[in-house]
Amino acid sequence: MKKKLAVIALAALLISAAGCNTNTNTQTSTEGTISITESSEFQSFIESAEKSEDTAESKNSEKTSKTEDSKAESSTVKTEFTSTTTGKIDTTDMFSNRDLEQTPDTSDAKTIQVTDGQTINITEEGTYIISGTASNCTIKVEAEKESKVQLVLDGVNITNDSTPAIYVVSADKCFITTTASSENTLTVTGDFTADGDTNTDAVIFSKDDIVFNGLGTLSISSTENGISGKDGIKFTGGTYSITSTKHCIEANDFIAVCGGTFELKSSSKSGLHCENDDDDTVGWIYISDGTFNITSVSDGIRGTTYIQIDGGTINISSTEGIESTYIQINGGTVNVSAVDDGLSASQKSTAVGTPTVEVTGGELTVTMSGNDVDGIDSNGNIIVSGGTININYPAQAPSESFDCDGTATYTGGTIIINGTQVDSIPQSMMGGGRGGRGMMMPGQMPNGTM
Repeated sequence: MKKKLAVIALAALLISAAGCNTNTNTQTSTEGTISITESSEFQSFIESAEKSEDTAESKNSEKTSKTEDSKAESSTVKTEFTSTTTGKIDTTDMFSNRDLEQTPDTSDAKTIQVTDGQTINITEEGTYIISGTASNCTIKVEAEKESKVQLVLDGVNITNDSTPAIYVVSADKCFITTTASSENTLTVTGDFTADGDTNTDAVIFSKDDIVFNGLGTLSISSTENGISGKDGIKFTGGTYSITSTKHCIEANDFIAVCGGTFELKSSSKSGLHCENDDDDTVGWIYISDGTFNITSVSDGIRGTTYIQIDGGTINISSTEGIESTYIQINGGTVNVSAVDDGLSASQKSTAVGTPTVEVTGGELTVTMSGNDVDGIDSNGNIIVSGGTININYPAQAPSESFDCDGTATYTGGTIIINGTQVDSIPQSMMGGGRGGRGMMMPGQMPNGTM
């Protein structure tokens, strides 16, 4: 230890003589921009000296502190998640330890107070505690591709005219964490302006993976999209209230949720939407837990490839409830109120075979209204092997409780239609028009053959 102090003292004298800046974790403001810088040359030299002095100690500490995704303390609130192997979506290693932590490690965090008219540039890996009220302020993350950046929202209120409140340009992963009991509000009131070739059309806009967690509340109001992720979006905790004219939450590759409370309202698009215009082999949505109240003019939940629901409580009021190529419900409580189709499977992906609606567990209630509606509609197959399905619909042509173009298979579970339990899947007969009906036994084809 004495030797370390001697090395540090010598370093201090040398750097002082050279006139080096010894300030650390500074915020500098120049022409409307706050840049968050890393430690000074002095701090870097000290850290290098300490590391050289005790290599063995450094190696031991790496096991517990170097990999940020593995950070955990006994007092940390953590969402539990158990992967499954029975679903259509592979959930192995879907959520890292850090994804699931709801209380961030702020021991080395930098503190930022938002300011009117400022762009806060974050270019270094680390944890940043953000608070305050400002207008036309953007938190812009532009770090190295291997960097993990955590934005800890601790009472933030940002209202912008035309730019995202949070804009993630680059990072390996960006965490947005709300502190316990904090209330955070992000709003964009006008038309979004592009950033070069990038159409930044959401209050939170990210070009890389983004994770939402925490114990506080985040409210978002947008003239276009609420949250937009050009890769994947994960939610493991927190409370979210999003009002938007377009999609409340949208991603290109995937949306994965294992916790949180969501109040989503879209005046023209979807609550949850996952689609990549350039690649129809991605675009899946996975939900294992959480509470959702979704009100939307278009779809409640829409994904290109798969939508898999293993748990949670989902309430949807929309034109069409849940839509994808393959919809699988294995658990949870799903309530859909729609004026078109409750659940709809159609070919949207070249990577998925036959469009299918599959129910293996959980409780699904579909309530339809209108003159030409389907409770469960599949352009391919319908498979029911468990759970409870309760469909309420106008029982007159051309409406249907089940509409299947392929094979309808019923091997277990409970089906209730307009208050009456049935022992098979009712289905319109192929060639008989949408108004014709027959009772399909397990494994029966639409033409009546077995």
